[in-house]
Amino acid sequence: MPSPDIKGQQRGYVIPIGGAEEKIDNPEILKKFVELCGGSDADICIVPTASQLEDTGERYQKIFKELGAGNTHWLPISDRNDAKKEEYVTQLESCTGIFITGGNQLRLSTILGGTPIAQTIRKLNAQGVHVAGTSAGAAIVSQHMITGGNTGIVPTEDGVNLAPGLGLINTIVVDQHFNERNRLSRLLSAVSYNPFLLGLGLDEDTAAFIDGDNEFTVVGSGAITVIDPSDIEHSSMAEARSGDALTLLNLKLHILASGSRYNINDRKAFIE
Repeated sequence: MPSPDIKGQQRGYVIPIGGAEEKIDNPEILKKFVELCGGSDADICIVPTASQLEDTGERYQKIFKELGAGNTHWLPISDRNDAKKEEYVTQLESCTGIFITGGNQLRLSTILGGTPIAQTIRKLNAQGVHVAGTSAGAAIVSQHMITGGNTGIVPTEDGVNLAPGLGLINTIVVDQHFNERNRLSRLLSAVSYNPFLLGLGLDEDTAAFIDGDNEFTVVGSGAITVIDPSDIEHSSMAEARSGDALTLLNLKLHILASGSRYNINDRKAFIE
């Protein structure tokens, strides 16, 4: 389920980023995130669990400070015991924004899944705290998380691997490094299971700023590929054998560059 609705409160933004976001020359995405979180009043908590590089948390902490965030800190969560520590939950509860770094999304799901940290992230997002994630951190924001799959264009029966994500939003499935790593086939494979899901393929240095009404704006130098299967007439997934190419009839596809908008509930794309 998505972050639970709380009466009288608007859900915070959910911001999946396609990875390799610009950090120096024109850090448009990270700057907009800092501004959303309060600028000089922002308190941003970084979760670098997906990364196995020791300096990831400190590096983003420095970046956000340089972009004007009033306070930044990071949580050194490297195993499930860390994700149960009360002091880390307390640090999360004081923040106005949460940033989940890239790395290995299965580290995120296996370490954070079902823990007080994961529960707190969901609760805070429902209360209005903004949650952004890049690369692996983008994949885990949805309920259904892509963990691997085939490259190329044609979807296949075994073309994608899925695992449970954080479930901040349950109507989309996110893929990242999309154009750069030729991942159309695995996103098509993911949406072929059930037309309830909307597929978002995020290019590098590109983000979807999804507001509390499930409408998003594209920010960054690339594009977002939106796969809408809501009017699909046929998917051969149920009859396909391992490795078979899939037949998918009447899919809708949008390519949205910076400034474009999309309403997830209405399945409508538009430009400002």
